[in-house]
Amino acid sequence: MADHHRDRGVLGGGALGERGSHGGYGYTGDHGGYGGDDEQHQQKQPVMMCALKAATAATAGGSMLVLSGLILAGTVIALTVATPVLVIFSPVLVPAAISMALMSAGFVTSGGLGVAAVSVFSWMYKYLAGKHPPGADQLDHAKARLASKARDIKDAAQIRVEQAQGA
Repeated sequence: MADHHRDRGVLGGGALGERGSHGGYGYTGDHGGYGGDDEQHQQKQPVMMCALKAATAATAGGSMLVLSGLILAGTVIALTVATPVLVIFSPVLVPAAISMALMSAGFVTSGGLGVAAVSVFSWMYKYLAGKHPPGADQLDHAKARLASKARDIKDAAQIRVEQAQGA
């Protein structure tokens, strides 16, 4: 019986209180329930949303394209107007630009090295104060390895000196 109603376009299927194939509780009668008109409305709505999204995207994309074209045209016009001025003043502007670039690089380098120095001094203070900063274990391990290697070299040198004196 549920198949009969499903074939006729009733989405509910089954008797009152039975769950139909579409997940809803339906009514098996010929009147009421969900008909084919509702299905068409549900199918039209996604089409309308897609069309609305496409129109919005086309409008936004078109306006961005026009704006980028205007900016490109403005840039070309500005370069056309500014080129003679740049050519006339290039003997002054080029050395000035190079000087500014070198000064900027110097200030940035100086600032970076200053920050690095402050960081190193901060780490050293923490290490000497016994606060165990990051990397202190590696430093202690390296110090122990260097001391061990220095002892080995000293012992080897003493043995060679004794051999040379005894010979």
